[in-house]
Amino acid sequence: MTIEEAQKIVDKWINTTGVRYFNELTNTAILMEEVGEVARIMARKYGEQSFKKSDEDVDLGDEMADVLFVLICLANQTGIDLTEALNKNLEKKSIRDADRHKNNEKLK
Repeated sequence: MTIEEAQKIVDKWINTTGVRYFNELTNTAILMEEVGEVARIMARKYGEQSFKKSDEDVDLGDEMADVLFVLICLANQTGIDLTEALNKNLEKKSIRDADRHKNNEKLK
């Protein structure tokens, strides 16, 4: 699906199954919570922390999808076209970082 389609699907889901959007501040807090869950998995799977018994069935992809879902909710609520925003952001990065990473000794 495209980003535009995802925004429409999430909006439809929210307005039917979800009843209505939580307010923007609540969704921002939920986004931070979901990012924290991704960070927890990353710290255990790729970092130095070990998994607890309760962490054994975690699904990184599902947690990342939770982050994306809430981010899409916030975009919908604030009138952001994520396709347009991502395109502008990539253009900005391409200009700003045209040589930055190629010349970074740490990346060689």
